[in-house]
Amino acid sequence: MVRFGVKRTGPPKRGHNDRMAETTSPRDRFAPVEGVAGDLGLGVDEIMALVHEGLIRGIEIGSPPRWHIDLDSVDVYLDDQSEAARRAALWRQSQAASFPELWGRGEIRNGD
Repeated sequence: MVRFGVKRTGPPKRGHNDRMAETTSPRDRFAPVEGVAGDLGLGVDEIMALVHEGLIRGIEIGSPPRWHIDLDSVDVYLDDQSEAARRAALWRQSQAASFPELWGRGEIRNGD
């Protein structure tokens, strides 16, 4: 499977303890920041802001140092963002269903 400009072999890893037990190549775990930014449709500056905020993990590798992003942390970040969006949608639905006009009780503020 190719993600973030890197060919990954197998399912996404979860948790650092699971990863330590496996024999994975750094090429499977990390991708250049430019590749991650391009695949997510974000700018390099936006990805680096996420790293500096601690929302995803990144490391500098090589000489001269270049940033690489931990792909597992990107998966977790995207899962968290998806869950936040799902919860926000449910909240909006619950608020819309709480209008007194729908339940036949309470004062109707904007009659037709």
